[in-house]
Amino acid sequence: MSNELSEYNRLLRLKNYSLNTINSYGHCFEKFLNNFKGKEIDKLTKEDITDFLYQEYQKGLSYGYQNQIINAIKFYYEKVLGKNKDFYNLPRAKRPQKLPTVLSEEEVINLISKTTNLKHKCVLYLIYSAGLRISEAVRMKISDIDSSRNIISVKGSKGKKDRTTLLSQKLLTLLREYYIKYRPKEYLFEGESGNQYSVKSIQNTFNKALERSGIRKKATVHSLRHSFATHLLEHGTNLRYIQELLGHESSKTTEIYTHITKKGMYNIISPLDNLQVQDKNTTYGVLPF
Repeated sequence: MSNELSEYNRLLRLKNYSLNTINSYGHCFEKFLNNFKGKEIDKLTKEDITDFLYQEYQKGLSYGYQNQIINAIKFYYEKVLGKNKDFYNLPRAKRPQKLPTVLSEEEVINLISKTTNLKHKCVLYLIYSAGLRISEAVRMKISDIDSSRNIISVKGSKGKKDRTTLLSQKLLTLLREYYIKYRPKEYLFEGESGNQYSVKSIQNTFNKALERSGIRKKATVHSLRHSFATHLLEHGTNLRYIQELLGHESSKTTEIYTHITKKGMYNIISPLDNLQVQDKNTTYGVLPF
């Protein structure tokens, strides 16, 4: 590994970038280094860098990867070397305008009803009812469930940001039953060795339920998050609240309004609690939530 790449990865870690960003930026920068092997990259001209980027673009890269490779290079020159910000004027691919796959409320009921395993059902309930990313679900800890305030804390989410979201009463009932049966220690959902439940396991659970439900849409676990937002909007929830619940980036002006009106957010009812899902009533002992 070159000194440049070592220093590059070190600074990414020091700046607390996510593991995914470290890996993707590192991959792009390593490709950049290999292209100029034998040359001092600190002395490359803007034209040299632009030529490299244009060669990469000729390979038919996606819009996202084009941005990623530029950002990875800019990180080195601007953050590692401390040079002035620069702009590379290149023709880019158009941002794809794809609509997310959304399940209807009836399809969500159908999907969940095809999941009989208590743990698996809790995972799907959680992701849909709180609008979580799958990575957020596997990192969720028991202490993140606050039944006294009817909220869920989402720690270290995308962009290393914390947020709170809705705690469905139907989810809470099911989680209490789940806790008694499985007794997780730290993470809400744990693997056999007591560590985080795997993303792959959740994906497999969703895909099996989707197949059994007969739903023809090309849905993924992330479709539950999209459905959460869509169903809230359909039930009249203000879009600013939805952006807050999802932890989405927005314009500075919108962020200001979101923080001003944050007080009313916790009066929102989770969309799961509007669904007629039949769950048995259970009496519980002492529980952590």
